[in-house]
Amino acid sequence: MSPVFPMLTVLSMFYYMCLRRRARTATRGEMNSRRAIESNTRALPINVEIVQYAKEVLDFSSHYGSENSMSYTMWNLAGIPNVYPSSGDFTQTAVFRTYGTWWDRCPSARLPFKRTPPTFCSQDYVELAFEEPVYPTAVHILETYHPGAVVRILACSANPYSQNPPAEVRRLLQASHSAVRWEILWSEAPTKVNGPQARQFTPCIKQINFPTNLIRLEVNSSLLDYYTELDAVVLHGVKERPVLSLKTSMIDMNDIDEDEDEEKYGCGMDTLNKQFSIVTLREWPTNGYFDKLPYELIQLILSHLTVPDLCRLAQTCKLLYQHCCDPLQYIHLSLQPYWARINDTSLEYLQSRCTLIQWLNLSWTGNRGAISVSGFSRFLKVCGSELVRLELSCGHFLNEACLEVITEMCPNLQELNLSSCDKIPPQAFNHIAKVGSLKRLILYRTKVEQTALLSILNFCSELQHLSLGSCVMIEDYDLIASMMGAKCKKLRSLDLWRCKNITESGIAELASGCQLLEELDLGWCPTLQSSTGCFINLARKLPNLQKLFLTANRSVCDTDIEELAANCTRLRQLDILGTRMVSPASLRKLLESCKDLSLLDVSFCSQIDNRVVLELNANFPNVFIKKSFTQ
Repeated sequence: MSPVFPMLTVLSMFYYMCLRRRARTATRGEMNSRRAIESNTRALPINVEIVQYAKEVLDFSSHYGSENSMSYTMWNLAGIPNVYPSSGDFTQTAVFRTYGTWWDRCPSARLPFKRTPPTFCSQDYVELAFEEPVYPTAVHILETYHPGAVVRILACSANPYSQNPPAEVRRLLQASHSAVRWEILWSEAPTKVNGPQARQFTPCIKQINFPTNLIRLEVNSSLLDYYTELDAVVLHGVKERPVLSLKTSMIDMNDIDEDEDEEKYGCGMDTLNKQFSIVTLREWPTNGYFDKLPYELIQLILSHLTVPDLCRLAQTCKLLYQHCCDPLQYIHLSLQPYWARINDTSLEYLQSRCTLIQWLNLSWTGNRGAISVSGFSRFLKVCGSELVRLELSCGHFLNEACLEVITEMCPNLQELNLSSCDKIPPQAFNHIAKVGSLKRLILYRTKVEQTALLSILNFCSELQHLSLGSCVMIEDYDLIASMMGAKCKKLRSLDLWRCKNITESGIAELASGCQLLEELDLGWCPTLQSSTGCFINLARKLPNLQKLFLTANRSVCDTDIEELAANCTRLRQLDILGTRMVSPASLRKLLESCKDLSLLDVSFCSQIDNRVVLELNANFPNVFIKKSFTQ
């Protein structure tokens, strides 16, 4: 017999096995459709494509704008385009809080978590609801300024407008033992886009097997020269599940190993939980050369693995199981890259491994019921005693009981991030005052109120980094600044972005009491006026300043800039966007005096035109001078 025939037989068996695998999850109608494809027929129903703009913005991690207006906020992504196809800096668009790597180079920058998988690079996100659940065929993102930030597009099985999912969604959720399923439609590493001009971004998306009307965009702005601006998102899709066309490969290789696909895209919650809980190990007579290696060396080798890789390796033999479950491997643990997979069961499986954990990142996790208050509390009661750093950004499951557990079970806590945890009630923040060892506290976009914050400042005198950006429930920032000046002598960075009522009185108290300040963000603080001498006072009292944002303060003048040049020679970043009173001459003095200056934002400064920017760029090539525009 020719050697070709055995090969054909093997291929035929492989083909048959793949079809059987697909048949196990297919409905009778789907199998009939495939038979129609195999017989080269086109007996397919007409499936009209639905085109829809986002109806509502459900959630997001940050935005440039205020909580009380529409300018530069994520809420601008709802509805039809406001700006596209125009290019430039427009207030009617959605803008995230940061861009580039500037925030990673300032005194408030945090150390990154190790073991972050290279495929996860998301920094911010926004979730959008659409009117009709559809099987997506395309997603169009209208970017109007500095495009290229979007790195991931996901679809969710949950319908924000209905509590009763369709049959196919229920079947998927039952199979994965989860309440919500996320599927990645498209993912790519950050890429540099030449030019700030508007574009319609339409990546080639993956087909999914459930209808969705909840789309999530994740962004990474690290390669951008300035803030990215998004105008609208358009979802194309069909009501009936698409079948394979004649141009599509009959065998989807992703169906051969569904677990592998879920691990690749990071959204198979059940898969990760299975890896956490594996206890059946293969029996080998020896452990190979690993028996000859010192315990510490094996631990060092394994420290370079991601969490899923560590869980997979634990399934190989008893020796590696022992190493992979050693609590020393989980001193620093970031679960943020696996936010779509983490639930109460995941935390329960991890408890025995995290008894020595010091850094824990649960940012973005637990939403839509994935983590309960009781599940979070059980985990911290076992694993919280050694915690030094706890990241909980956008944890919408958090409530007062959770903060109480944190303060009781984490006596050594030094860093707490509650950024955009906007579901925590105002009175709950009083519990934070019990953690007197805190050195970093991030309360950006929370509902912390004045009484609780005063208590925190009074008892947490070790604070070095404090973020109160967009905290709209604080009534008297002058009182807060006075308490900081009296109690927080070690403060090195302070974010007061968009605080609505601080005046020269509060600034004077702050500058007198917190003279170690190296970073101060007073962007969009409308009640500060240069004529009161508040900025001169800052420059004279805070010689260690490295970053100063006076964004959108139209009163900043030449005198203020000259005082900075004379007193703050260590300055590295300065934002004076929007001032009408600064001339090219004062900027030259600043650039000549501040040799370390690397970022200068003069966007919408009426006396600083493009000709001046080009001249300054030529004379000071090491400084990135930003000049935004509106077409």
